[in-house]
Amino acid sequence: MSVKTLNEDYPIVLTASDIAEILQISKPTVYELMRQRDFPIISGIGNIKRVKRDAFFAWLDKRSQQAG
Repeated sequence: MSVKTLNEDYPIVLTASDIAEILQISKPTVYELMRQRDFPIISGIGNIKRVKRDAFFAWLDKRSQQAG
């Protein structure tokens, strides 16, 4: 298994599995994150949940800055 080290190593649109891999958390935990109001979900795809890669990493950067 190759280790992804750069944002660009991930697809433009991320799945819950991608996010679980990045954050090293379970998929159910990812789905909990996706329910947060500020999480950058792409809307209008029915029940399928996807996230733009760049929006996700921007959200992650913002959260880590808030954490200190």
